[in-house]
Amino acid sequence: MDETLIITQDDVRDLLPMGDCIEAVREAMVAYSTGQAVQPLRDVLWLPDRRGALGSMPAYVAPLATMGTKVISIFPANTDTPYDAHQGVVLLFETEFGRLLAIVDATEMTAVRTAAASAVATDALARPDATVLAILGTGAQAVSHLEAIPLVRDITEIRIWGRDRTKAERLASQMPRPVTVSPSVADAVAGADVVCTVTAATAPILTGDLVAPGTHINAVGSATPTTREVDTETIVGSRVFTDSMESALAEAGDLIIPLAEGAIDTGHIVGELGAVLAGRTTGRTSPDDITFFESLGIGVEDVAATRLVYDRAVARGAGTSVAIGGTRAP
Repeated sequence: MDETLIITQDDVRDLLPMGDCIEAVREAMVAYSTGQAVQPLRDVLWLPDRRGALGSMPAYVAPLATMGTKVISIFPANTDTPYDAHQGVVLLFETEFGRLLAIVDATEMTAVRTAAASAVATDALARPDATVLAILGTGAQAVSHLEAIPLVRDITEIRIWGRDRTKAERLASQMPRPVTVSPSVADAVAGADVVCTVTAATAPILTGDLVAPGTHINAVGSATPTTREVDTETIVGSRVFTDSMESALAEAGDLIIPLAEGAIDTGHIVGELGAVLAGRTTGRTSPDDITFFESLGIGVEDVAATRLVYDRAVARGAGTSVAIGGTRAP
């Protein structure tokens, strides 16, 4: 009988190195933007008091002969608890018979693949000589971005800012390389070449007057139409890219709000990052461009990262096999 692998959070940590995930996400983005992958908009069920939600993100990636869906809870207030803000699983299926290959922890996988997407964007859009990294936020994504971005640029200085300075200092002390805690957003981003916003903010924390020419920005924390981490001035002054145009126009408050204000039109969004990677769209055009990546976190990235985890688990004998349906008695 065919069996399904259960792959835990600890397993994912061992099986999904950041560098390998960056390459898997890069390939998934290209597949999506060149018509080799399919995904609908994510479906989100909000609790009545809006303190948490349940999201479902299905996708199919043809080059991997794989489909899957991530089912995940989102509880932003968990930053002050022992629990991650994102918890759930990815269900991975093959596309010959529709067999359920694996049930994989989504908390660790989401942390890694989200930062991997920012690294892909940084590699494609940031200046080649970028050396100063600013992280705005102190949660799980701050940790993963601190690991990911130095893999694609020669980062020599890292700054971090958070509303709770104690948390920022604790995080900085746990990092394997020196990290400076900045007293304000302005101090963190002054002269920074790459800025990553990874907060639970509902209103802008990064404003256009703080962003210097040549900066690359990865906006990660906001994924609803009514919340944003950056202001309209930042968007107006940037060459804007995203992982999915459909998702951006439906979910990204960073872009939807300036569109509603009439400050930009949809043509201001240059295109999808996958199209840049495929050579179909131009990324940075000059050293002075401010480039902006609106990261929604899309299902094809989850499927690609999870397929990598599954293949490695099979090769190494990791995970726990269980019998879950699928076969019929003769």
